[in-house]
Amino acid sequence: MAFKLPPLPYPETALEPHISARTLQFHHGKHHKKYIDTLNQLIEGTAFAGQSLEDIILATADDLSQQKIFNNAAQTWNHSFFWQCLSPDGGGRPDGALMDRIQADFGSFDKFRQDFSTAAQGQFGSGWAWLTEDGGRLKIMTTGNAGLPLTHGETALLTCDVWEHAYYLDYQNDRAKFVDTFLSELANWKFAQHQPEGAAAGKEPRRAQQRGQIAARMGAAAQRSEKKTSQQQG
Repeated sequence: MAFKLPPLPYPETALEPHISARTLQFHHGKHHKKYIDTLNQLIEGTAFAGQSLEDIILATADDLSQQKIFNNAAQTWNHSFFWQCLSPDGGGRPDGALMDRIQADFGSFDKFRQDFSTAAQGQFGSGWAWLTEDGGRLKIMTTGNAGLPLTHGETALLTCDVWEHAYYLDYQNDRAKFVDTFLSELANWKFAQHQPEGAAAGKEPRRAQQRGQIAARMGAAAQRSEKKTSQQQG
C-alpha cells in the first residue's frame, strides 16, 4: 500500500502569527507531499513495497546505493513527526515527569533551552534539532539533511525543522528567531511527554532490534569498504 500524506493535526491557520498558513501550504502541501510521492515511485515494484516506513529507513541508511530512498523515507517520517511537535497551545515549559527529567539531565529548563537553541542555530545547512531519549537519559542532537534519531537507536521526543523551507517565508534567514518562537510559542510538550511513555511501554525490544540492524549495517559497510580497497590494490 502506498504511503499517503497525513493531514495536519490542526487547521492551516492555527499556528498564526508564528507560522503562517502560506508556509504550511508549501511546507506540508508541497514539500512533504513531494517526499511521499517520490518515495512511492522509488519503491514501487521493489522489496521495499509494503514495508513500514521505519523498516525502509533502517534498511537503507548508510547504503549509498539506496540513498535516494533513504532520504525520501526519512524526510517523510521527519515531517510527519514535526507536525505533531507543533501546537497552537504550545511553547513555554513542560510540566510533570518530562520537566523533572529535563531538570535532572540538563540541570534546569533554562539550560536545556539554551543548549537546544545553540544546537538548532549551529546546525550547518539543512537539518533538524532533536530532544531524544537514549538509555534512560534525555539528550539533544542535531542531524543534517534527512538524518533522524531512529538510525542511532534513540527515541525522538521533539524536533525543530531547521531547513530553510520551514521558516523562510515568515522569518527569511533569521533562524534564531524561528527557533526562539518554536520554543516560546509552538513546542508541543504534551506530545513530547508521551514519547518516553511509549518507549517504556514496549519500544525497548524494538530499540534492541534497531541497534542490531545498525550494527549489521556498519559491519556490511566495513566489508564493502575492505573489498573495494582489496580490489583497488589487486
